[in-house]
Amino acid sequence: MFPWNLFQFNKEMQSKMKQMNPNEMNQYVQNIMDKMFTSSFPDKMNSQEMMRDFDPFHPSYQQPSSTEYTENLKYSIFETHENIFVRIHIESEEWLKELRLYHTSTQLIIEHIPTIHDKHSIQLPSLVKKKGTTAHFKDGILEVRIVKNIDMQYSEVDITEMY
Repeated sequence: MFPWNLFQFNKEMQSKMKQMNPNEMNQYVQNIMDKMFTSSFPDKMNSQEMMRDFDPFHPSYQQPSSTEYTENLKYSIFETHENIFVRIHIESEEWLKELRLYHTSTQLIIEHIPTIHDKHSIQLPSLVKKKGTTAHFKDGILEVRIVKNIDMQYSEVDITEMY
């Protein structure tokens, strides 16, 4: 048997963990991350600065080249092997009442946000299926998941000489 009693995870440690509130736990993890990053990087980057680079709606976020933003609509696109995800920043939950979503095999069409006369077309990175699209709203973000379609139909083209 492995000597588990050699580790510090004893009853005393378990009781301390149960008494600790989430804010203390978060602060503890942030302190450990800061110590790790300040020892690893010479420019003294802290964990909050590093995580800021992954938030697409942070003012200093540098967007990847594949992500595009329109003037009135903030969104980001990424794809997996089976799906394409479009995340749209919704400033007001009132927008959801007027919002209309459509898609073709190559683009996502968003109507009536931020104003009733607006229409946005987002070019999708690959072909998608007609059915299976879902949309979920949480924490000010509307996430649209569209199932990718593998187009295996192709035709050979004959080349003829013209005299």
